Amino acid sequence: MTESVDVVLIGGGIMSATLGTLLHELQPDWKIVAFERLSDVAQESSNPWNNAGTGHAALCELNYMPQNGDGPLDPAKAISINEQFQQSRQFWSSLVEKGVLDAPSSFINATPHMTFVRGEKDVAYLKDRYEVLKEQPLFEGIEFSEDSRVINQWAPLLMQKRRKGEPFAATRVPAGTDVDFGALTKQLFDHLSDSGVDVRTNHEVRSLKKQKDGSWTLKYRNSLGRTPGRINAKFVFVGAGGWALKLLQRSGIPEIKGYGVFPIGGQFLKTTNPAVVSQHKAKVYSQASVGAPPMSVPHLDTRVVDGEASLLFGPFATFSPKFLKNGSMLDLVTQVRTHNLWPMLRVAFANPDLITYLLGELVKTHRKKVDSLRVFMPTAKDEDWTLIQAGQRAQVMKKDPKKGGILQFGTEVVSAADGSIAGLLGASPGASTAVPIMLQLLKSCFPEQYAGWEPTLRELIPTYGHTLNDDPAAAEKSMAATADALGISK
Repeated sequence: MTESVDVVLIGGGIMSATLGTLLHELQPDWKIVAFERLSDVAQESSNPWNNAGTGHAALCELNYMPQNGDGPLDPAKAISINEQFQQSRQFWSSLVEKGVLDAPSSFINATPHMTFVRGEKDVAYLKDRYEVLKEQPLFEGIEFSEDSRVINQWAPLLMQKRRKGEPFAATRVPAGTDVDFGALTKQLFDHLSDSGVDVRTNHEVRSLKKQKDGSWTLKYRNSLGRTPGRINAKFVFVGAGGWALKLLQRSGIPEIKGYGVFPIGGQFLKTTNPAVVSQHKAKVYSQASVGAPPMSVPHLDTRVVDGEASLLFGPFATFSPKFLKNGSMLDLVTQVRTHNLWPMLRVAFANPDLITYLLGELVKTHRKKVDSLRVFMPTAKDEDWTLIQAGQRAQVMKKDPKKGGILQFGTEVVSAADGSIAGLLGASPGASTAVPIMLQLLKSCFPEQYAGWEPTLRELIPTYGHTLNDDPAAAEKSMAATADALGISK
């Protein structure tokens, strides 16, 4: 007998957790089932050691505001990313007040966001960026300095034994955060489970087939006992990281045609040495290497996981054909279809710098990696730092009418025309912008219900439907309210 439910969520990460929580708040009468193929949720990209946990708000990430020729800097994308993160903050604040989430310090902590650059060209660019952003309400409080004494106060490890005469500069936003998306994901799923949502770990969805009535029948397998099962759902969300591509391909929806993914792994240097950790409380980003993808921008980060502070530096790119850290070595090959082969080949031909960058990263020794850290932190000692393996990122490749195929950085929702199934492809800034991404998904997949949901959405996200950066008073009020609710600086 086939079980029937309203919604199936595939994947136990922050995206499924966010969508499940939103749907439960909006339609508590709906029956929801979540499947996770591993033994627990938040074990892939949402795991705190598999991501940077930055709480992406474009406060320090230069790739959201690139220098394009000699023209003026455009803050539009940086503002958009910040607007999205403010929605996530509001949603989390509401869930803390409702008792859905635990004490805020269990998943979010105040951590200044900084950018540090060297060389006259990058110093000039950073100053221009600062001049543009300081006028934006969502970037209130941003600071800029070329003074070693000031930067030393912000982040001493950047300045100790720094070579004299070297041009450098930094920006700092005290209101930045460090987010443990693993803890956040687990708390959301724990609440869903306590509220009647069926969260099934060790269950892998194997196939999806659309029925005549528009619903979907999924075949799954219990990975422990190999017991098969079937379930029918009116709506399916595939939030399975790189695995989402494979499942959407199996669904047969035409909207997935032309898509492929390119997997990029990562490693971080990590230290828990108290003498080192105590001297640095910030997330410090810099410029990416030539040919490096935006997700590989070097950064020296304070991390707080399970109440323990540590420092991470990286990422260092690795290569594996797997789409997930716990994926298959055949993933890269088995994604190939007649409709996506040409776009993927065009991406390969058009990105030789990326291939060169990856090859260079693969041959780096531990000492060479610590040498990269010493660009940030001149006093770094090899013995204080160990390498940890981060998660797999599946960068989107898709058709392009002009170029044949493009490599796209960021996230993209792919949904069927009738809204009965949707999946998320891509990577950063994903987790930080999970709430607005899922709101857009709800709007496109549930057009008949959405208008009726809006009053509840305004309760959960007070500025829902408004652009904060265009209203300084509203931005001030909202950021102060969420800072107070989450126990962080404004």
